[in-house]
Amino acid sequence: MKITLIDHTISPDKKVAMAAHLCYMKESIGEVYELANSNKEVERLINYLLEHKHLSPFEHITFTFLIENVSRALSHQLVRHRIASYSQQSQRHVRITPDQFKFVTPASITNSPQALELYNVLMNQIIDTYNKLTNLNIPCEDARFVLPNATCTNLIMTMNGRSLFNFFEQRACNTAQWEIREMAIEILKIVKNIAPLSFNKAGPLCISNGYCVNKSNSKFKSCKTYKIINSL
Repeated sequence: MKITLIDHTISPDKKVAMAAHLCYMKESIGEVYELANSNKEVERLINYLLEHKHLSPFEHITFTFLIENVSRALSHQLVRHRIASYSQQSQRHVRITPDQFKFVTPASITNSPQALELYNVLMNQIIDTYNKLTNLNIPCEDARFVLPNATCTNLIMTMNGRSLFNFFEQRACNTAQWEIREMAIEILKIVKNIAPLSFNKAGPLCISNGYCVNKSNSKFKSCKTYKIINSL
């Protein structure tokens, strides 16, 4: 998995603060702009928005990521986050040659020699069958029916700040599937560096709201994922 930030809103924290000023203040547009460039005022306003769950100003900031070498299983989960834009490598139009066939192997399989052997044998059979089908002039859009969820894919994703909050709550949680959880944590690291005020409390519910739906309040802080995200 490789995640690259390829574009984002300039000065995202300040843009969120400006939107908040416009909602709450009586100043002129020029004064709003000036106030939103005060670091203390930016921090105060963003904290106010997060405390009161007024999240619409965060919709004005966007982040675009290039996501490489993730499984189709992950992408099927990812596109359920509908308030976002996706462009994904097509299996319909792009023919996969045997030397280009990449797939994700879960650690549970890698750690079992017997399971890993079974897995790799099947993957080799699949790409061999796919190649034979395309050599028989079967269209890629039909030959792809034999390809597994493990097949690697590349995509570009754009999300606004509010959608990212929801994404982190759902996918950075320890209960999320391991691959998309790793992706969510990596994206959280990236956006925290770009907009530290906006994403200061972003993460699963144990971070954003201070509670866990799966564990008692006395136990969730021992969760490995909580410790990782809390240290970012």
